[in-house]
Amino acid sequence: MSDNNIILGANQYGKAEVRLVKITRDTDRHEIEDLNVTSQLRGDFQAAHLDGDNGHVVPTDTQKNTVYGFARDGVGSPEAFLLRLGAHFTSEFDWVTGGRWAAEQYAWNRIQANGKEHDHSFVKSNQEVRTAVVVKDGESTHVLAGLKDLTVLKSTQSGFSGFPVDKFTTLAETSDRILATDVAARWRFNADAISAEFDFNASYESVKSLLLEGFTEGFSHALQTTLFEMGTKVLQAHPEIDEMKFSMPNKHHFLVDLSPFGQDNPNEVFFAADRPYGLIEATVTRDNASDAGNVWEGVAGFC
Repeated sequence: MSDNNIILGANQYGKAEVRLVKITRDTDRHEIEDLNVTSQLRGDFQAAHLDGDNGHVVPTDTQKNTVYGFARDGVGSPEAFLLRLGAHFTSEFDWVTGGRWAAEQYAWNRIQANGKEHDHSFVKSNQEVRTAVVVKDGESTHVLAGLKDLTVLKSTQSGFSGFPVDKFTTLAETSDRILATDVAARWRFNADAISAEFDFNASYESVKSLLLEGFTEGFSHALQTTLFEMGTKVLQAHPEIDEMKFSMPNKHHFLVDLSPFGQDNPNEVFFAADRPYGLIEATVTRDNASDAGNVWEGVAGFC
C-alpha cells in the first residue's frame, strides 16, 4: 500500500496539569486560589508532524509559563482565566486558530481560631472539585463550567419499582431506599454569558445550590428522574445556560440481614458497596439551544 493516502488528521498539543496556587496578599486577610490548568493549542502544525519543522510549535514550557505569568495579575474565576489564556494564544501567534483550555479548582476554607476565621490559615475542602473548559475555534468561543465529586445522599423519599423482570432479575422493588451519588455535571453557556462582565463565580455558586436543592426535593422514582429534575431547575433559573450534561453513579446501599443475630433492621444498617454500580448519564437541554460547536470533544465521561 502506498503512503500517499495517509494524511495528518485532527491534532492539538500543549501543557497538561499545570499546578497553580495563587495567594493574594494585598491586605492582612489573604486569599487562596488553587487550580490545575491544561492548555492545548490547535492550528497550523502540519510541518512539525510531517517535516520536523518546529517553526510553529509554541513550546509547552512557554504555555506553562504563560499560565503562571497571567496568574500574577489575578485569577478570578477559572472560566475568566481560561478565556484570557485563549485570547492571548490566538492573538499572539497567527497560526494558532483555536484551542482548548481546561481547569480544575480546589476549594480551601478558612480555619476557625478562637471562634473567628483566620486571616491566612486554611483547611482544604473536599466537598467537590470545580471544573471549567474554554474552547476557541476561529471566531467562535464556548465555555463549559462544571463540578465533579459532589457526593450527596438522601436517606428516604426514594424508591425503585415497575421495572421489567426476567430470569436474571433478583432485585426487589422498594419504595424506601437510600439514594446516593457523586454528581459530575458540566453546563454550557450561550453567548450572552461570554463577556468580561459576567460573574462566573456567582453563577457557579447559584448552580451548585440549585443542584443540591433539586436532589433533595420530592420523591425520587429513579436516579434518572432526579437527574432530569436537577438539570431542569438550573435551566429554568439561568437563561444564559443552554444545556447540562450529567454523569452520576448510583452508590448502592444494601440493607444488612441482621436476623442471624436475632435483630431486626428497620432500614437502619446498610452495606455501602463501591462496585459494581449503576451509571446514569444524560443531557438536559433547551429545544432551542445554541450550536455547541466542538466544545464537547475531548470531554470524557459524558454522553
